Amino acid sequence: MKFKIGVFAAILMAPNAFAQDSAMFRKISDEVMMHGTCYNNLRVLCKNVGHRLAGSKAAEKAVVWGEKAMKETGCDKVWLQPVNVPYWKRGKEQLSLTTSGGKTIKLNALSLGNSEGTGGKPMSAKVLMVSGFEELASLPDEQIKGKIVYFNYRFRQDFVFTFQGYGDAVKYRWASPSVAAKRGAKGVIIRSMSTGEDDFPHTGSMHYNDSFAKIPEMAIGNYSADSLEKWCKKGTVTATMQSECHLYEDLRPSYNVIGEIKGSQYPDRIITVGGHLDSWDVGEGAHDDGAGCVQSIEVLRTMKALGIRPKYTIRAVLFMNEENGLKGGSAYADSAKSKNEHHVLAIETDAGGFAPRGIGFEMGEYQVEKIKAYRKLFLDYGVYDFEKDEGGADISPLHKNLNVPAAGLLPESQRYFDYHHTNADVFENVNHRELKLGAVALAQLIYLVSEHELF
Repeated sequence: MKFKIGVFAAILMAPNAFAQDSAMFRKISDEVMMHGTCYNNLRVLCKNVGHRLAGSKAAEKAVVWGEKAMKETGCDKVWLQPVNVPYWKRGKEQLSLTTSGGKTIKLNALSLGNSEGTGGKPMSAKVLMVSGFEELASLPDEQIKGKIVYFNYRFRQDFVFTFQGYGDAVKYRWASPSVAAKRGAKGVIIRSMSTGEDDFPHTGSMHYNDSFAKIPEMAIGNYSADSLEKWCKKGTVTATMQSECHLYEDLRPSYNVIGEIKGSQYPDRIITVGGHLDSWDVGEGAHDDGAGCVQSIEVLRTMKALGIRPKYTIRAVLFMNEENGLKGGSAYADSAKSKNEHHVLAIETDAGGFAPRGIGFEMGEYQVEKIKAYRKLFLDYGVYDFEKDEGGADISPLHKNLNVPAAGLLPESQRYFDYHHTNADVFENVNHRELKLGAVALAQLIYLVSEHELF
């Protein structure tokens, strides 16, 4: 415990520092809440660009938007970092069911990202409902071969922190097609990764094991999933899947968008804050992750507006291709390595534009304790949870490959998986005060780390 005593002793020796930091925290909050542009930036991104899958024309338009928004902060430098990204196209799709009584029902379904469709032709088979991988493994091959397997695995509602529920359920989205194809299945239907009491289907990335057939995978919302469960229990159900979706082999050129304020004392020490510019091809990508992009831009704008001259260089990065490839995060880390840059901290905001409740960390315990020594300063802004392990996908290459300490903003999580990867992820479902408070917490954290040279 000696290291903890050392950290707190250093703070207690300078009581005036807390008063000064508290005053700066208030200035940051007032600036963002009274004059912040992040909410209007999100409006423009969502309504003028819309959803923006990597490799699409909309993603190109989003890069132009991001570069302009960065320049409007007045930061010292803005540039585009080349990234080659995959391109997956959804095309037309539909899913229908025929019950044992002869009733035909069309379901609102979404193909999973990076999946292969049916070549645009209808493909029909009987439905085999299982509760999960263990039940499927217990069945003989003859019961599975030629079927469309329905993985009726529910997003667990008993987890208060909903990202735990997502982590528990997401394996069915990611791996189900190859698990089922290994046993001879023709297709897969999954219950969406959703907390919602609604019927919105959720898309998201999946992965094929190249050793097995690349069979189609579709997700359905919770109400449709409940109905399919009832029909399967009553008798035989036949599903007809039809989809044009396809992942193209060639990569397409795109960009990360980067803005920077040069450090006044240690310009070679870099703090990165970012979100991902791409989204899935449904909704408007408002919470995932337009919110994180505009919050990161707001950090730069706020520092310039308040005349803060950070000791460290501060970068805001709009990463491209987080959703179905992570090419932007990898390109940024590769560039940092090739240039021998010294990144002291990387922060990601990719958990929605809801009110901030905490900051998670992936770093050494001593580094975490340095930040936690200032936790009292955050309490007036609703930020209290500093106990979770959290970084972010886009900054994971920096953390894993270059050992850069990582952190992630933790907003209130209860509503996120109602909207995540759905047509409901639109601007109207983001609250302006909650969005701005997230930007406040990020700017406050970055100010502390830079001002007190914590890393």
